[in-house]
Amino acid sequence: MKSYLSLIPISARVHRRQNRMTLLCIIFAVFLVTAIFSTAEMGARMEQTRLAQKHGSMSFQQIFDSELGQSLLLTAAVLCLLILAAGVLMISGSINSSVAQRTQFFGMMRCIGMSRRQIIRFVRLEALNWCKTAVPIGLILGILCSWGLCAALRFLVREEFSHIPLFGVSIIGIVSGIVVGVMTVLIAAGAPAKRASKVPPAAAVSGSLENSRAVHSVSSHVIRIETSLGVHHAVSSRKNLVLLTGSFALSIILFLGFSVLVDFVDFLMPQSAAASDIDISSVDGTNSINAQFLETIRKMNGVKQVYGRRSFFDVPAELSGHTDASVTIDLVSFDDFDLKCLKTDGMLRRGSSLSRVYGNSGYVLATWDKNSSLEIGDTIRIGSETLTIAGLLKYDPFSSDGLTSGRITLITSAETFARLTGVTDYSLIMVQLRGDATEEDVAAICSAAGNEVIFSDKREQSTSGTYLFFIVCVYGFLAIIALVTILNIINSISMSVSARIRQYGSMRAVGMDGRQITGMIAAEAFTYAFWGCVTGCAIGLSFSRLLYDFLITAHFPYASWTLPVWQLTVIVLFVVLSTALASYAPARRIRRMAVTETINEL
Repeated sequence: MKSYLSLIPISARVHRRQNRMTLLCIIFAVFLVTAIFSTAEMGARMEQTRLAQKHGSMSFQQIFDSELGQSLLLTAAVLCLLILAAGVLMISGSINSSVAQRTQFFGMMRCIGMSRRQIIRFVRLEALNWCKTAVPIGLILGILCSWGLCAALRFLVREEFSHIPLFGVSIIGIVSGIVVGVMTVLIAAGAPAKRASKVPPAAAVSGSLENSRAVHSVSSHVIRIETSLGVHHAVSSRKNLVLLTGSFALSIILFLGFSVLVDFVDFLMPQSAAASDIDISSVDGTNSINAQFLETIRKMNGVKQVYGRRSFFDVPAELSGHTDASVTIDLVSFDDFDLKCLKTDGMLRRGSSLSRVYGNSGYVLATWDKNSSLEIGDTIRIGSETLTIAGLLKYDPFSSDGLTSGRITLITSAETFARLTGVTDYSLIMVQLRGDATEEDVAAICSAAGNEVIFSDKREQSTSGTYLFFIVCVYGFLAIIALVTILNIINSISMSVSARIRQYGSMRAVGMDGRQITGMIAAEAFTYAFWGCVTGCAIGLSFSRLLYDFLITAHFPYASWTLPVWQLTVIVLFVVLSTALASYAPARRIRRMAVTETINEL
């Protein structure tokens, strides 16, 4: 052997199976970064093509100086940093596990004269050796993923993505993937390398870094002895407890934080089941569009749904309930389809009863915001008619900022509006087109509308495709965080079990059976999970609210943060299930090993 570094490829072959998780983590990090930056560059090329057609030639520098370019770069950079953090977390856990399993090996190397500096160099170069395989695989997968995303944007989303390149190769994406892959490995290998360098030569004989402190005494009258031992293993090393609890908590914090992005996309690009492709409105905003015209459009080719609204403003009324007062209100009628969409879009506050509003009734809906004094059950008297508020909207959809500004707007059914005002014609007719509608169909509707109304083709304003893409990306990232969580938990539990392998062998030698071994490992794992959930939820909820106020409340005043119950439930259940799965695998491995093999485990 020419050098101790010659052991690196030999170690890689011997521990190929144990290194699979580390290789997977490196591939995972390189793949994500390559895919993100490659897709971002393809988006920049698309924007360059679009602006070149509109303004002439455009350079990449001008693109990245634009608002879209800045957004692309900022988004890609933030995601890159988060992936780097997640990658370091996972890879560090894998390398730590590898070091813990080879305590005797490093002790032997110290015995034959290897210095601490050489041990650190050995571990770091061993980690970099994995990059030779993992980085190319991650790059290939990242490029293929970016091609798939571009194809989905071009052929499924379409709209503004119709010119995105299909099979472009991004040098930025490739270089970013390589740099992040290598940096992640070097950063992650730092702490495990120092840990390996501190292995004393005596560990070549003992094969363990664990100290020789006697196991604490426990009372089986309170909890089972294996449970007590498992909890003791978790809390006996304060540093280890903090690290493992922190790694569990980080996954929960990231999940709760990024869940806010789903709400942010909803507010940024609100989608409504009642969104129209064509609007036909009266010139002066009055109810001057004949009601029969709506039925005419309903029968035309390419029309999927047609519905109309009537409006009446500054109607004198008396508000009873907790503020008896004379006020002026606005009345707006919704057809049955329009009313149904309010429930579909989740626009009604809890306690609202939409079913009472349909038909010729005495019930209405009212717009609402945090400063509104209206409550469900309040009554409003208009002339001789008394109307009861059956439900409240979460905000005012008729204002630009979603706030009522003290104005009361009531939403009625078409029949109730006609009874109250005697008006049957419309101020606005909205049309939804079928997917197979042609330009000839739109032209026919425009021709039927005539010149006495305002005809608005809103198809190019649709953001449904872009919204779907961003929602898929956000949920995809949440799925990635979930995957990081389970990999991190598996690595953490595996590392802890490997470090105490001789203890488990000793316990089996004195009569502890497989069920008790499993219970002890599970107790240790769930101790980490419990404190991780407590810490993660406490910090994560604060981070979620801070992020919500920064991204949403600051720009959408009518929005208010609420406790993310289902997100909390999902991530906590996921952590619990992952912990159970992670503790089962090493317990089964120990049960299958002979007692002598466990005691002599390296």
